[in-house]
Amino acid sequence: MVKGLYKYAQNLGVVAGSDGAGTVEAVGQQVTRFKPGDNVVTNFHQGHIYGAPDMAALCSGLGGALDGVIREFGVFNEQGLVRMPRNLNFLEASTLSCAAVTAWNSLYGLESKALKAGDWVLVQGTGGVSIFGLQFAKAAGAKVIATTSSPEKIEKLKNLGADHVINYKEDEKWGETAKSLTPNQEGVHHVLEVGGPATIAQAFKALKFDGNISIIGFLTGYTGDGQSFLDCLTHYCTVRGIIVGSRAHFEDMNKCIEANDIHPVIDEKIFSLEQAKEAYQYLWEQKFFGKVVIKID
Repeated sequence: MVKGLYKYAQNLGVVAGSDGAGTVEAVGQQVTRFKPGDNVVTNFHQGHIYGAPDMAALCSGLGGALDGVIREFGVFNEQGLVRMPRNLNFLEASTLSCAAVTAWNSLYGLESKALKAGDWVLVQGTGGVSIFGLQFAKAAGAKVIATTSSPEKIEKLKNLGADHVINYKEDEKWGETAKSLTPNQEGVHHVLEVGGPATIAQAFKALKFDGNISIIGFLTGYTGDGQSFLDCLTHYCTVRGIIVGSRAHFEDMNKCIEANDIHPVIDEKIFSLEQAKEAYQYLWEQKFFGKVVIKID
């Protein structure tokens, strides 16, 4: 958004940031979902409560269309908040709204393709969606193949549970390699595709017949060779665009986080409110591992 690349609803001049966790200080007379003292997390699209989003819901994103969370106090509709998982602290919980719900929706949002124990999942890189995807997949008893361009991050991914890690800078055919690692070289059931046109070809190469590709991001840009609709036909697969998820997804995900005591991976560098600009630059330069957070005292 800062670089002018954001393609979704936005209004200039709003408070930035979509993901936040905090304590309810006061409530209106008609509020029933929360009381003062409750710990809560923001829902990314304030109007996306359940099911498929409509245009109104997609125009209710925090930090884009509506004032976001990089501030000390905010006023939110009770419908746009969820209870904070009891096993997390505020910094951990503040990372959930976008990346975690996106990963959850990718793996569970399409019920006919929902992740099952024994499935194989391919995640790309070490950003928030990919790390959450890895954690959720392992909690479900799935096998995970991860990619990275950094030798230093290989062990970190393995420590998080990745069964195989491929350096995509050293292996340009990483999708084919991923497929070769699966039983009978059939391919993976799920690909969390965050790269965009430059990586989608290898995503198809990794995919199992009748598998699922979740189109999430465009880290490599908007241009590239990409793939045609015929690739969906020849792979007999589902390619599904993901724009975060609903409050219902969020609440289901939080049950999993509590039951499995999952803790978000936070980058070692914590920023203050006064360092918000530096935090964005740090994120843009891809120096991070996991989620970058801003602590507001």
